[in-house]
Amino acid sequence: MRDSWEVKSVLDLCNVKGGKRLPAGEEFDLGKTPFPYLRVTNMVNGSIDDSDLKYVKVEIEPLIRNYKISKKDLYVTIAGTLGKFGSIPSHLDNAQLTENAAKLCDINFEIIDKKYFKYYLNSRLMDKQIFREIGVGGGVPKLAIHRIQSLKVNLPKLLSEQKKIAQILSTCDTVLEQTEAAIAKYQAIKQGMLHDLFTRGIDLSTGQLREPYKDAPDLYKETELGFVPKEWEVRVVKNLLKSNKLITYGIVQPGDYISDGVYMIRSQDYTKGWNGIETIMQVHSNIDKPYERSRVYTGDILITVVGANVGRMAIVPDFLNKANISRSVARISIDSEIIDSKYCYYYLKSQITQILYANQVGGAQPVINLKSLELFELASPKEKREQIEISKRVQSINDKIYAEQQTLAKYTQLKAGLMQDLLSGVVGVEGLID
Repeated sequence: MRDSWEVKSVLDLCNVKGGKRLPAGEEFDLGKTPFPYLRVTNMVNGSIDDSDLKYVKVEIEPLIRNYKISKKDLYVTIAGTLGKFGSIPSHLDNAQLTENAAKLCDINFEIIDKKYFKYYLNSRLMDKQIFREIGVGGGVPKLAIHRIQSLKVNLPKLLSEQKKIAQILSTCDTVLEQTEAAIAKYQAIKQGMLHDLFTRGIDLSTGQLREPYKDAPDLYKETELGFVPKEWEVRVVKNLLKSNKLITYGIVQPGDYISDGVYMIRSQDYTKGWNGIETIMQVHSNIDKPYERSRVYTGDILITVVGANVGRMAIVPDFLNKANISRSVARISIDSEIIDSKYCYYYLKSQITQILYANQVGGAQPVINLKSLELFELASPKEKREQIEISKRVQSINDKIYAEQQTLAKYTQLKAGLMQDLLSGVVGVEGLID
């Protein structure tokens, strides 16, 4: 740490006071009163999610008014989710604070900048201290007030330097927020696009979506799936498969994993996009041999049929050509002479809620039945060119979402590195901001 820095305890910088447990019984009003109540579930991402606020009854408020939190304060969660710090928006100034949180109040703004304080409190440097405080003993973890007070904060002696650090990190936050907003926008566009593409299709003579049924009913025909364009047909998945390639799951007992065998794809390998080849498990060729029927080839469709990730889908990439699959994964080998494989993938993925619903039994987690999947009905253009054009448009919006997700990952990592360097004093801010 630099000579121009110092170490202060939280108690040197502010007071720490707990919230208040409400009297038992009918403490919340069914409507809105002037007295919002902040629970730990409202405390997310360093601020307050007010979409599900509770409101204290008017007659109870006098009993708890000494436990309110101000917009000048910071909060910290002390039970349930531990050690998360954040700020209070102006419209919730003087809200009632749950007993599972505490407030950092009477902050000495002559010593510490509030934004710097918040960033430091939410840094890995602080996480390590909090982990040490709650990392011993049994029972339900709870962060005691006196332990919060003893936490240490590294800070530049000059407020101007603190403000510069906060400004740099705030700039990163702005980029992250903008990127998250872009992802949300593209995902919303995608949902509408999928509905339109798979119900209206594309008029190849104009390159535009067909007019909707309500405006041009003569362009559509009625089928078991509802109204679809006249140039389309409804077929079951079974009739779109390659010869002798019925839908099948894979290896039931893989045995010991080895380093020079046959790759075996598990659901977790593609749940959030494909993992690297180095993370894909390999099984002995003697295990693979009896399961030749479930080998996969480039372009095949995979779907998780059992387990926590049921319904997740992927297309087999080149680097896993001739791999095998596990028991939790099923392979769908589409005959490209009959229909575009990517069109099938995007269509089935858009209908996954219906597929899961059809396989739901009681309150149990759905397990996709392969026979049901083979008989699932799919609407598609008869002309391959339209199928391919639809696939391209879906892929285009997916590419935009992926690019924004990569940007988000990049700046998330950048911010984490900057927080570590700037808040520890390892890297100075001289010259970074005018």
